[in-house]
Amino acid sequence: MKLKLQLLVIYIHSVSFFLTMAVFGQGNNYSTERYHMVKKQIEARGITNKTVLDAFLLVPRHEFVLPEYVRYAYNDYPLPIDEGQTISQPFIVAFMTDALNLQHTDRVLEVGTGSGYQAAILAQICDSVFTIEIFEALTRKAKATFKKLGYRNIFCKVGDGYLGWKEKAPFDAIIVTCAPTHIPKALEEQLAEGGRMIIPVGENQVQHLVLMQKRKGKLRQKKILPVRFVPMLDDEGDKY
Repeated sequence: MKLKLQLLVIYIHSVSFFLTMAVFGQGNNYSTERYHMVKKQIEARGITNKTVLDAFLLVPRHEFVLPEYVRYAYNDYPLPIDEGQTISQPFIVAFMTDALNLQHTDRVLEVGTGSGYQAAILAQICDSVFTIEIFEALTRKAKATFKKLGYRNIFCKVGDGYLGWKEKAPFDAIIVTCAPTHIPKALEEQLAEGGRMIIPVGENQVQHLVLMQKRKGKLRQKKILPVRFVPMLDDEGDKY
């Protein structure tokens, strides 16, 4: 009787595993790789918000990397993209997204479109995403990817992210994916009351993610993680 029970348990676990694989798929859509990325790189390291995890299961990261790096798309490290920029490692994207405590009604500003991957993650969670990129070529490429994947709630702008997007403000959340040496005043002003902002701040070798929240018009902030991002640039290519 005990042996039969053990065999039944093994059978149930086997069926559960193969059903999971069937749901997430195999082959060239990389859904199995996404599943393992979420389980091993994100959830195992403390990100448990189901809405965030579901977004990472749905967004095909391999669509946002250069062709020569597709086979590395679900590994836990950043990858080069055009214009000398990078797509951040999955865990950092997840950590920043989770820290903002996003709601489905939120309007979010992203500074630094880059590949478009972070914007796509946000678009799975929030009402609308407004994303700014200094490099026109990156914006064109990201917009093409958004169109290919069917995103209709991502709005792109070529411009200086240091200045934000005043016409679309205020924002419930702001996420910055490039590092200035100080927090831009314009972004502080464009954050709604009760809004949250996460931004890497510092010089190339010494940066920290800073999480901020606006309460009664004042910003409370705290450093939450040492990081290394590409610098925030102005129209002339100089660092802020």
